[in-house]
Amino acid sequence: MGDNHTFLYFAYGSNLLKERLQLKNPSATVHCVARLKDYKLVFGNHKGLASDRWHGGVATIEHSPGDEVWGVVWRMNVSDLESLDSQENVTLGAYSPVELLVKTKGQDLNCRTYIMNSCVYAPPSPQYLKVIVMGAEQNGLPKDYQEKLRAIKTNMYEGPLPMMAELERARRRAKEKSWVCHSPPAVATCKPSNSKQLSST
Repeated sequence: MGDNHTFLYFAYGSNLLKERLQLKNPSATVHCVARLKDYKLVFGNHKGLASDRWHGGVATIEHSPGDEVWGVVWRMNVSDLESLDSQENVTLGAYSPVELLVKTKGQDLNCRTYIMNSCVYAPPSPQYLKVIVMGAEQNGLPKDYQEKLRAIKTNMYEGPLPMMAELERARRRAKEKSWVCHSPPAVATCKPSNSKQLSST
């Protein structure tokens, strides 16, 4: 799964977005984009208990022959494992950690991911779906998969979500840090430091 100090984590939901994952797991760095075969993305709540954080169903995966889920493989320090488990409410029994093989460029990677227990289907809030879509865009997931994500029906919740405000602050801070100025002889231009295409990894 990684060396003795790191592990690989396959994210398919809100943790697609770097700023979301790094709120509590600062060691996370993108390893690659990958595909999980014979699973599909669904939304729901553990035992039907709605998420206070997201006000709607949250993402999980379930076995579904012929389908596929795209996501991001993150390399993380083992020191963040407890924090990641906590975010996924493992001790409460909401999600179980599993080891799954994902495919990337003809290579199979053994990754940790999480699957919801006792899932009762429920649509996500627009805000939660937006975070997933932003993460898919940020990491260059296939365009057709991004379109599928955008087409997911939400519960149209319009109330406040403190998590969104926290994420916006994190994104602003990241944006301020990421602008690096390059000054060739004739013209000075600024480009985001993360402008490198993900496909090169």
